[in-house]
Amino acid sequence: MTYHPKSEFLRIMQERGFMADCTDLQGLDEAMMEGVVPGYIGFDATAKSLHVGSLIQIMMLRWLQKTGHRPITLMGGGTTKVGDPSFRADERPLLDEAAIQANIDGIQRVFASYVSYENSATGALMVNNAEWLDGLKYIEFLRDIGRYFSVNRMLSFESVKSRLDREQSLSFLEFNYMILQAYDFLELNRRYGCALQMGGSDQWGNIVNGIDLTRRVIGHEVYGLTSPLLTTADGRKMGKSADGAIWLNADMCAPYEFWQFWRNTMDADVGRFLKLYTELDIEECERLGALEGSEINEAKIVLANEVTTLLHGAEAAAAAEATAREVFEKGGVGDDLPTLELSPADLGDGISIVQLIVKSGLAKSGKEAKRLISENGAKIDDAPLTDAGMMLDAGALASPVKLSAGKKRHALVKLAD
Repeated sequence: MTYHPKSEFLRIMQERGFMADCTDLQGLDEAMMEGVVPGYIGFDATAKSLHVGSLIQIMMLRWLQKTGHRPITLMGGGTTKVGDPSFRADERPLLDEAAIQANIDGIQRVFASYVSYENSATGALMVNNAEWLDGLKYIEFLRDIGRYFSVNRMLSFESVKSRLDREQSLSFLEFNYMILQAYDFLELNRRYGCALQMGGSDQWGNIVNGIDLTRRVIGHEVYGLTSPLLTTADGRKMGKSADGAIWLNADMCAPYEFWQFWRNTMDADVGRFLKLYTELDIEECERLGALEGSEINEAKIVLANEVTTLLHGAEAAAAAEATAREVFEKGGVGDDLPTLELSPADLGDGISIVQLIVKSGLAKSGKEAKRLISENGAKIDDAPLTDAGMMLDAGALASPVKLSAGKKRHALVKLAD
């Protein structure tokens, strides 16, 4: 029989599609009915920004706070030095302290758009696990914490087993990751009364380890909740596009490009994404998701506006929509398109159209740009581009030039003032 939660948070998680598994749904529900439950999600600092794949977890933290509980955003300043081996075929490249700190600085900027770090019982906390991991004494840690871990059990976890079954190397460094993540939960419970760890379903084994360790070392009851690993209707991993990851930091993915990613959602995903990534009522999400034909495009614009407003603000969303309508409906240029500014030095005596396509981000290489042109996929100022040898000089760029790759990707090229 399906358990129907009474607490607002778990009800929302279940109704909107956030919940894959929970270690003790009834126990967590009762704890949430009794008072404020601090809950955390860990984010390793492997890049300067998180991407759309992390947005489901960030929304879980937002809902946790909105329903009267305390979100903890845990930065993996310590665990990033080890690298999470979960379901990876190879070891992550190791980063030095400066690179990890630079990544943390970049990642932290996003969270303030979703949760409030005010000084209150439900105010979010920003914590870095380097605080307790960096100073660990190896022998003491092995004796005090390592004795609670069975190597037989660690080898049975799917994230480890899959690597070994494929006879791919798993370093001793990576093997320690699950112990360190479990120790994070224990420390967060000791320091902040944290009683819930959330994460993607690939983190299930690591979360269960932390619950077990916390119970055995200090006898506290804590809980785990995982979200499904999302793929789009065509089977692609959420957060990736043909051009790579869709980053959450504006300096790595302009608000217009972010908006456009959501506007290009597949029809079959619209209703589901509205439930997960916006705060519209469930009924409205279902109504919009059930639209067909040209009407579903308006639902996609609602999705793009709502998601972009949460991250970048209402003005950025409105500007992106205005640009999209200008570009797609009126064939215009649009103010908010990604823009490449060329200095006189960049331009020299002239620059090839192939270089411009690459520099503006519409192709990753000259070879790809040439293929785009040969397959009639490129346009310049909305006219078909057929000559891969075309050169543009200062005269040709006296006013901004619009480049297009396919129907949905555009960029402006102009001379710097």
